[in-house]
Amino acid sequence: MITVHHLNNSRSQRILWMLEELGLDYEIAHYQRDAVTSQAPDTLKEIHPLGKSPVLTDGDIKIAESGAIIEYLADTYGKGTWKPKAGTPEALSYLEWMHYSEGSAMLPLLLALYVGRLGDAGAPLMPRIMGEMDNHFSYMNAALEGQDWFAGDKLSACDLQMSFPLEAAQGTGLIANYPNLAGFLDRVQARPAYKKALEKGGPYKLGG
Repeated sequence: MITVHHLNNSRSQRILWMLEELGLDYEIAHYQRDAVTSQAPDTLKEIHPLGKSPVLTDGDIKIAESGAIIEYLADTYGKGTWKPKAGTPEALSYLEWMHYSEGSAMLPLLLALYVGRLGDAGAPLMPRIMGEMDNHFSYMNAALEGQDWFAGDKLSACDLQMSFPLEAAQGTGLIANYPNLAGFLDRVQARPAYKKALEKGGPYKLGG
C-alpha cells in the first residue's frame, strides 16, 4: 500500500493530486504545522531525518522530495502517459520545468517570505527580491503563451511539480499580474482529481 506522509499547507498536496490523477489507492498519514511557528511537528523526523514532507512509502520503498516522488509515480504507475516522448522538444521542456520548480522558481518566494519577517531590517533587500520575482514569473508567464501546459498541449507530471510555486504566489496575490499563470491555476484547480486530493488532504492555503 502507498502511504503519503502529508503535512498541511505543504508540497505534499501535489503528491495527493498525482495519486488521484493516477487513480491509485493510498493512505494518508496526517501531520499538522504548529499554529504559532508554522513548523512541522517533530514526529516527521521519525519518518525522515530532515523532518520534512512529503515522504512516500510504497511497500519497502521510501522516497522523499516531491519532484522525485512525482517522477517515481509517473515512471512506476503512469503507463507512459505522464511524460512526453523521449527525444522530443516537449521532453526537454518537461525536464527543465521539473527542475526549475524548486531549483529557481521557489527561491525568490522564499527570500521574500523570510526577509519580509525582518521588517525594517529587511526592507533594503526587498526591491531586489521583488525584481527577481518579477523576472521569474514573467518568464513562466511567457512560457505559457498560446499553450495550456508547461510541456505542450497535454498535462504532464511537470505541471504538478510547477503548481506549488504558483499557488504560493497566488496566496500573496502576485499571480494576478500574470494572466497566463492565473489561467494555468484555474485549469489545475478545476480538475476533479485536484479537488478530490484537496478534500482528502485538508485545508490548503499558501502565502496568505
